[in-house]
Amino acid sequence: MRKALQLKRGWDQQIVFLGPCLLFFLTIVVTPFFLGFYYSSTDWNGLDLDKAVWTGAANWKRIFLNDDKFWESLLFTLRFTVVSVVAANALALLLAFLLMTTLKTKKVLRTIFFMPNVIGGILLGYIWQFIFTKGFATIGEITGISFFQLPWLGTPGTGFWGLVIVFVWQTAGYMMVIYIAALAGIPKDLIEAAKIDGARAPQLFRSVYVPLIMPAITICLFLTTSNAFKMFDLNLSLTKGGPGTSTQSLAYNIYAEALINNRYGLGTAKALLFFVAVSLITVTQVWITKRKEVSA
Repeated sequence: MRKALQLKRGWDQQIVFLGPCLLFFLTIVVTPFFLGFYYSSTDWNGLDLDKAVWTGAANWKRIFLNDDKFWESLLFTLRFTVVSVVAANALALLLAFLLMTTLKTKKVLRTIFFMPNVIGGILLGYIWQFIFTKGFATIGEITGISFFQLPWLGTPGTGFWGLVIVFVWQTAGYMMVIYIAALAGIPKDLIEAAKIDGARAPQLFRSVYVPLIMPAITICLFLTTSNAFKMFDLNLSLTKGGPGTSTQSLAYNIYAEALINNRYGLGTAKALLFFVAVSLITVTQVWITKRKEVSA
């Protein structure tokens, strides 16, 4: 009897503490997710529920057979993700190594490098839009350096690299903090023993540092990959997918389809494909790097 009362009391406590959270999660996340499967097969303007006309597989056929812009956006997003993930993690790891030294200003520098991550993506995009269009142009006029005179947001090539620069600048500081925490946990006597055995800097990095910080690498690769693939706010504030649709990310393509073209059914179908793509890529990345952790 006493055990039954204890179990009931435990269930009551769980319902009190977890019930509201579970209710909100089901209402805000789970229910819209499953409704998305229905609306992805309808022709709907997003306003009147009674005007959602069932179209079956029409939206899916349109995406796979006739929507070239969607696939162009997917290729752009994949290219952006690969370049941004490599650049952000390389820069973050470099900063982490530099700020693990005995610099007197390392605490201040850590704060400075982390600060861009605190600024919202939309605001950050508009700040860099001013830098690219006004700041760089002014520096280019004064110095005559061609790098600053480029039309940074005016061509597909420079627009792509402009997005990469801002994303890496925003992301690297947060990844740097994770790498610093991992590097701080490496035993110093292990590093000293490797140096005594004659290990040079490249060998030390490859054979000692990388295996020991592999859990941090897994986390950082997961975060940067998912964030780069879902990049929307910088795309909206910097280039709006232009010129034309040459720098349109997959997230922005879905936004334009649903909220600008008022084709919510088609936009929902694209969003479900987007969810599948992000899930496959991130799960594959975590699986590969987790295997490296075990082998290390």
